[in-house]
Parts: sequence; structure tokens; C-alpha cells
Amino acid sequence: MELLIPDSPRPIRASLTWHRPLLVLAGAMALLAVISLLGLILDPREITGAPAWAKPLKFALSIFIYALTLAWLMGLLTRGRRLAWWTATAAAAALAAEMVVIVGAVLFGTTSHFNVSTPLHATLWGVMALSIVVVWLATLLVGILLALSRLGDRTVSWAVRAGVVLGLAGMGVAYFMTSPTSAQLEDFQGVAGAHAVGVPDGGPGLFLLGWSTVGGDLRVPHFVGMHALQLLPIAALALASAARRLPVLRPEGVRLGIVIVLSLLYAGTLVVLTLQALAGESIVQPGPVTATAATGLFVAAAAAIAVILRAGRSSTVRTT
Repeated sequence: MELLIPDSPRPIRASLTWHRPLLVLAGAMALLAVISLLGLILDPREITGAPAWAKPLKFALSIFIYALTLAWLMGLLTRGRRLAWWTATAAAAALAAEMVVIVGAVLFGTTSHFNVSTPLHATLWGVMALSIVVVWLATLLVGILLALSRLGDRTVSWAVRAGVVLGLAGMGVAYFMTSPTSAQLEDFQGVAGAHAVGVPDGGPGLFLLGWSTVGGDLRVPHFVGMHALQLLPIAALALASAARRLPVLRPEGVRLGIVIVLSLLYAGTLVVLTLQALAGESIVQPGPVTATAATGLFVAAAAAIAVILRAGRSSTVRTT
């Protein structure tokens, strides 16, 4: 199966031999998402103020998307496939272990993340932390191998590589969640770490996502960063598809320029969201500095894309 892209030196091939362990993991996560959805409906319990099955649902969907994405990226590799296969297999096993801990905690009515209240809970939290490191390293290795591989279309190549870098940065935001807060150190209750900043975990939050509406929440940049893995390649492929109908997008330089701008916009947004969370600002209540920075980023990106399109339109007119 091939994706034909205008002006591409060769078609981008969709792999027919995607990484099987990752596909099995994706299938298991799809099933778990359905079970978790039923749990949300049938199980009235709450854990730290949120529906008990909300976390398994969110993690199942996130891992489902990640597993399919990594399997697709594996299919693009032209170098180091054997090494990447074993690394991705380790990542799949680590993610499966993490979900076992998360679901097990829900079944026993307790928390999984940051829970060090007993030696058993501390060990399970250590397993989860190790799984995060394994997944990060696996993604890093695949990113390095992608940088060494010939992917064909420069626009898709840039989007894939930028997506991996920003995805790694988004995963890395989780590091800020693992240190005990000052309140936890002063009054230890068996919890070490938090995703909220300036307020306790478990307060008012957005529906289902749970992101704090009264304080900073590091899950926001964590989520946004991780999904650069999908959104930037999707943007590149969407531009390639639109180029069949819009002559201005047919020159590869135009599409590449737009993707570079989108990548820089994404990176800037990730930085702003991270600083906003660390400052204790809610995603729904940005301060003046955050709002100004975000507005400036999007205005600059829109202006840059407009310039690229104008140049592309002029080039198209000259060649017709």
C-alpha cells in the first residue's frame, strides 16, 4: 500500500508488516477502553475525586494511539529494524505492565500513581516509573533510527522527526510530577508526587480529562507533547492530500515550510503550557503573560504560513 505525494522522490509506503506485539497491545487497549467505559457507567466509585474508571479509560486510549503510531513508525525504518523490533517489544511489555498496575489499583479502590503508602504500593509505583523510562528510551531509539532512515518525502520526514522530538519532550514533562511537593514532605501521607501545581490532586477538573480548573496541571503539556507523534505527521499527510486539489500546495517547498512553521508553533505551545502549569495557572484561567505569549505564537505562525502560501502562489503562476 502506497501514499503518493506530489513531487516526492519516492512514495511513502504504509508498512504491511507493522510490529505485531504493538498491534496486540493496541487491540488489548481497545478492549480495555470498552470495559473502562462500562465501568464509568456501572461503577459509582470515585478515587481522589474522579470516577474510578476514568484513569484506565484515558490510559487505554492513549496507549492504543501510541502503540499504533509506534508500529507505523517502525514500518518506515530502513535501518536498524531488528534492534527497533526488540526495543518496541520491550516498550509494549512495559506499557502492558503499567496498565496491569493501573487496573489493579482501581479494582482495589486505591491510587496507582505516586502511591508509596506501603512497600507493595511503592514497588508497583516503581514498576510504573520503570515502564515510563523504557517507553521513553524506545521512542528515542526509534527517533534516532528514523533520523538515519530515508523516508522519501521531505515534508513527511520533517513531520515524523519533529513529532518524535516533541513527543519525547512531552513524555519528559512527567519528570516534574515525580518529586514530592512541600506539603507532602511536611505531612507525609504515603503520596510522593503530583500532577497538580499549587493545589492538591483530586480537586475540580475538566470533565473526563480531569485537568485542574483551579490550579496548574502538568498533565496538559504531557498530553499535548506526547500527541505531537500523531498530529504533525497527520498534518503533513493532510497537506499532501490537499495538494491534489490545491495547486498552491503542490510544490514540496510550500508544504515543507508550512510543516516547519507548525512544528515550531507546536514546540512553542508546549513550552507555554509547561511554564503555565509550573506557575500554578489553570488551563482555563491563563494569566496575562500566558495569554499574550500564546496569542503571539499563533499570530506569528499564521503570518508565516500566509507568506509561504503567497510565495507558493506566485511560483505556481510563473510556472503555468
